[in-house]
Amino acid sequence: MGSGTTPVTTSPDDMVVKIGTWPDEPMRLLEEHVDGLLLWCVKQRASDTTLQSDRPVYIEVDGILFPVTNRPLDSADMVNTLNRIYGPDALAKLASGQDLDLSYEIRPERNVRYRFRVNITAIMSRGRDSVQITLRSLPSLPPTMKDLGVEQKIIDNWSPRQGLILVTGPTGSGKSTLLAAGSRMLIERAQGCGKMLTYEAPIEFVYDAIVGPRSLVGQSEIPRHLPNFAAGVRNALRRKPNIILVGEARDRETVSAGIEAGQTGHLVFSTAHTIGVAATIRRIVSVFDPSERYERAFALMETLRMIVTQALVPKVGGGRLGLREYMVFDDTVRELLLDEPIERWTAEAQRLLVRYGQTMEQTATKAFKEGLIDRRTYLLVVKGFSGEEPDSEDSEDFGNL
Repeated sequence: MGSGTTPVTTSPDDMVVKIGTWPDEPMRLLEEHVDGLLLWCVKQRASDTTLQSDRPVYIEVDGILFPVTNRPLDSADMVNTLNRIYGPDALAKLASGQDLDLSYEIRPERNVRYRFRVNITAIMSRGRDSVQITLRSLPSLPPTMKDLGVEQKIIDNWSPRQGLILVTGPTGSGKSTLLAAGSRMLIERAQGCGKMLTYEAPIEFVYDAIVGPRSLVGQSEIPRHLPNFAAGVRNALRRKPNIILVGEARDRETVSAGIEAGQTGHLVFSTAHTIGVAATIRRIVSVFDPSERYERAFALMETLRMIVTQALVPKVGGGRLGLREYMVFDDTVRELLLDEPIERWTAEAQRLLVRYGQTMEQTATKAFKEGLIDRRTYLLVVKGFSGEEPDSEDSEDFGNL
């Protein structure tokens, strides 16, 4: 029914990939069609595939959305898809107010598999309850740090003896991918990583094919195997790990457990939905009640080893580029912050970032000078991290960069 993929075309202003429609689109989307649709989307380089009631199937390629079916999906199509991906009780769980996070795997051949991170959420469409299913395509192997172009200073400080490393950024900024690349690096190094325990919701990258004779990785899914991230950290402390990876430091219990694990000789990695090193400190400290804030803030600072904030932006010529702001919290940085009242930590961290780390503006400027990003992207990144809005006059201020 569709035309397949058409050749790539470009214009001077933006690189747009033209995507055709799914050539095998059936009159009714049945359970046996779902895997074929997803495999076709992967072949179009889709990072995300979205199925939603009353709309065509959409894929995202290089940050741009494309409809890939001629017919909008109806309720029967969505029920069939839900049954294939989750099971017959999906609608009951959605009706109870839950959203569903899971992983989904397709094995077209014995030694070939395609994995997806899936979110299923109830929505309102045309005045009635409906569903949106979002599937993030996951590589069969985690990328390497070199693949991602990660700065050498981040790589050099990725494995302290103990403490807490936070990877932050907005949704879809590649936090999990960066963590997976860092984990792969530790697994593959000559001395291995020892025992690594991960707690994820859901499990995205798997390490079965990564060779590391001195590395043992155990992955648990939240809430399938354990109820929450805080319970995961408590579980880890009973299993004598060297490294603990916690999918998200989203609440006081998880942050406290992560700090305690870092204080007791473990290396802990986690993510947070914050933008910028200074903002991350403010956000993490703010999760604690005022009565315990000072005590927990000082414990955090004594445990913290590095914060990396990542943003994905359109790359000139197509694709996306990871830009990173980071700061290593060595003894000097920690002492300078501990000498300040915690109310001053955010401002002081922003000041120290220029000297002891790398700001997002510095990263974006370097990428702009190298021709990797265009001026509009550069301005959006810089203004976004400064809390300002870009305007047309500003675009002339950077002409001499």
